[in-house]
Amino acid sequence: MNETQINLKTTVLDDGLGLISAAGYINNEGGQAVADAASELVGGGCQSLVIDLDGTRIINSIGVSILLEIMEKIMEGDGKLAFCNLTPTIAKTFEIMGLDQYAGIFPDREAAVTSFGTDGTA
Repeated sequence: MNETQINLKTTVLDDGLGLISAAGYINNEGGQAVADAASELVGGGCQSLVIDLDGTRIINSIGVSILLEIMEKIMEGDGKLAFCNLTPTIAKTFEIMGLDQYAGIFPDREAAVTSFGTDGTA
């Protein structure tokens, strides 16, 4: 995989909680792939999501805007969104953009998943 491609894996962790593992460049194509994965999980009954960005080193402005759209859709359904394994640069970008006010930011997957109750709500 080169840096311009995205590799995604989706998992249903618990009733109402889905996980998207993303590695690669989150741009318009990579961001759309994440959005499609989120829609699939939400359509399958996941109210809340953890997006694990381990292996993601670059997110451009279009990628950030797509993540904001995912956040809005999750919040409209009274769900919660958490991100984990952010690089320092991505974490700072999320802070500057205000994403950390609406989504949980966690150092690793275990911390993100633990922040949710068994029904997928935080």
